[in-house]
Amino acid sequence: MHQQGENTRALGLPAAPAPPQRPLRAPVHRSTTYAFGSSREYADVLAGEAPGYSYARIDTPTASAFAAAVAAMEGAGCDREVRGEAFASGMGAVSSTLLALTGAGAHVVASRSIYGNTYSLLDGLLRRFGVHTDFVDITDTAAVRAAVRPETAVVFTETLSNPTMTVSDLPALAGIADEAGAVLVVDSTFATPAVCRPLEHGAGVVLHSATKYIGGHSDATGGVAVGGADPMARVRAARIDLGPCLAPDEAFLLHRGLETLPLRVARQCESAAAFAAAVAGHPAVERVDYPGLPGHPGHGLAERLFDAGRRGAVVTVTPRGGREAGMAFADALRTATIGASLGGTHTLAGHVGSTTHRQMSDTALREAGIGPAAVRFSIGLEDADDLAADARAALDAACGGR
Repeated sequence: MHQQGENTRALGLPAAPAPPQRPLRAPVHRSTTYAFGSSREYADVLAGEAPGYSYARIDTPTASAFAAAVAAMEGAGCDREVRGEAFASGMGAVSSTLLALTGAGAHVVASRSIYGNTYSLLDGLLRRFGVHTDFVDITDTAAVRAAVRPETAVVFTETLSNPTMTVSDLPALAGIADEAGAVLVVDSTFATPAVCRPLEHGAGVVLHSATKYIGGHSDATGGVAVGGADPMARVRAARIDLGPCLAPDEAFLLHRGLETLPLRVARQCESAAAFAAAVAGHPAVERVDYPGLPGHPGHGLAERLFDAGRRGAVVTVTPRGGREAGMAFADALRTATIGASLGGTHTLAGHVGSTTHRQMSDTALREAGIGPAAVRFSIGLEDADDLAADARAALDAACGGR
């Protein structure tokens, strides 16, 4: 009998055993490629005619498990099939979805008050490829309806806008999109399924930067899109062609984050409400954007659409005095940390106009309702009283209590 060489033997070692007991934690499958029993099986899996995995850019079990978990949470109140697709980042999910649902000559109606990178994607890259976008006041449903054209393919909004915390009337927008034969796409990063589930209100596709609340610990980057079978088939095809696949280790961490999402978000929302109320009365504050405050324009809508007691955990504070006052306010904070992103355990703050929305002109910022001094707070798990005391002291130091 032929004795195989040492290199061949090293590559043919026994496979790891499959445990007879169910592991409580989803396994991490790092393999980039999978072996088949026949050429026919290989062809059928690639063609989607048989279940299985072939190549990590297309799917991995770990990323699939994460996407299915988010779909289960977002689709909890739906009576239709909800599918999910995982991405390497939130913008990977946004860009792939918009590319999947539009084409040259297509039209998008989008909220004026959206994340800066989403704005630049729509107003820059997609416009170069013949996709035109009208940015409107998404709270004015008459303006949304008037902006719709025969070629409108997508109505795009955020459940809670970044950073004004504008609340979208999801049922009304879904109705407008349906009448136009368009898809309502909702970025629900700021809400999460622990606050609001847009699919229950008629959305076609829901997006998340999973880097934020879903991961929850500022240690993994990822994105996810969920929705009905038809739009998600198009999103999946775009994801495979464009290649923004979610790596297995990040998928594992993001999947783990889902288990504590409701607990963390409930605590963060409670602290955000206390923080917003405490800071709103400071004489140096021009405006506080938080839908939990009775004076916020979206307060009533949030009461109707959001889960009880949860109004999001982002608070935007605009001090008096313009851009320099806003940056000085952020610099004077000691408990909150100046930093990118949001949704983690630490409270993060940032001057909006020079960071997250730096792509927008002063005119675009003004039209979006964003003041030049606005500072966005992502409330973490610190004690709310400490955060409020820190903000008041920073306002006193930076703005002289005016």
